[in-house]
Amino acid sequence: MAVAVAQPKAGCAASRKILLVLFFRKERLPGEGDTSQYRGERISNHNVIIVENISKKWGSVTALDEVSLCVPRGVIHGLIGADGAGKSTLFDILVALTAADSGRAVVGGSDVRRDWQKVRSSVGYMPTQFSLYGDLSVAENLRFFANIYQRDPAGVNDLIGNIWRQIEPFSPRPAATLSGGMKQKLALCCAMIHDPDVLFLDEPTTGVDPTSRREFWEVLRGLAAKGKTIVVSTSYMDEAEQCDRITMLHHGRVLGDLDPRQVSRDYNGMLYRVTMQGTGVSGLGEVQAALQQWDAADCYSYGDGLHLSFIRAGARGDRPAEQDTHSPSPPWPAEQVPTETSWNEPPVKPSAVPSDEAIRAYLHSRGIGTDTLTIVPAVPSVEDLFIELVRQYNGAEHHSR
Repeated sequence: MAVAVAQPKAGCAASRKILLVLFFRKERLPGEGDTSQYRGERISNHNVIIVENISKKWGSVTALDEVSLCVPRGVIHGLIGADGAGKSTLFDILVALTAADSGRAVVGGSDVRRDWQKVRSSVGYMPTQFSLYGDLSVAENLRFFANIYQRDPAGVNDLIGNIWRQIEPFSPRPAATLSGGMKQKLALCCAMIHDPDVLFLDEPTTGVDPTSRREFWEVLRGLAAKGKTIVVSTSYMDEAEQCDRITMLHHGRVLGDLDPRQVSRDYNGMLYRVTMQGTGVSGLGEVQAALQQWDAADCYSYGDGLHLSFIRAGARGDRPAEQDTHSPSPPWPAEQVPTETSWNEPPVKPSAVPSDEAIRAYLHSRGIGTDTLTIVPAVPSVEDLFIELVRQYNGAEHHSR
């Protein structure tokens, strides 16, 4: 049924993209109508989103490579990865904007290829870029999307009233003039206007101030508590730790799928934090350069210090390194270190762990004093695990060539 709405001026690409998620695109996705391979299948009561072996290429570039994941009802599921990891492509497939080359996906009981119209009308979607019309006011944007879904704009107050009340005073203002945080809050209101059960948010807090980010996540937790299923992509590792579960993507492949509160269990080694008295990470340049030459360890900047990671030999897919005559003995018994393993094998921690004395001895062997250094064991974070999994993957890819 046609709906009379105020017609905005030609919008940006992101605006056109989000409108496609509504009812305006009528062409079929490739393969639509072929239901033989799905006949008789039913979504479980537990999983609202099922992704099985999804692959997608853009020309010669592999965006997704046999990605699989499941998302239960009423949780916040994070997609973690750098730019180019495949997060936005996966979102486009799950909201039926583009078709996968292979594999299948089910959202809310509907196959995204066969029932794409049903999927589009039942999900809320926020693309990475600002997706609304900058020439329309805040109130006009909200009415525009409410009319499309034949909903009362006032209903947004019942769904996310705490967010709407923050931007309601700016109702007459053109959306383009809002701050980054206010734009994203308006976009969330428009995405929620039809009370969807599933919400897809593609890096919603990029460029948003810390206070607005915190408020945004408080709203997401409230929605999840009401039974909404939320899939959110982010490159902020502190946000990843607020998710109920995360999937780590790298070059279109899944590196890991885990509860962020169980990182220590999945981290395969020992982690130290290195700081220098009276200085930040900028004063640790010489220390970092030396530690990065140590075959037994990985060293990288973390906050105002360094993180030094000792992972069992072979866990990164590396070949055994040649003996470093400047390095002290490995910080765990050689007989406990496997010589070969796949990069994605279950983690096995060594029973012996490196000591700060071994680290200081190594630095002394390189002519670096350690009197002003503090070296203490650290609890691995999501970022530490992600860095380690990426290095394991890259090492395995290098040796497979």
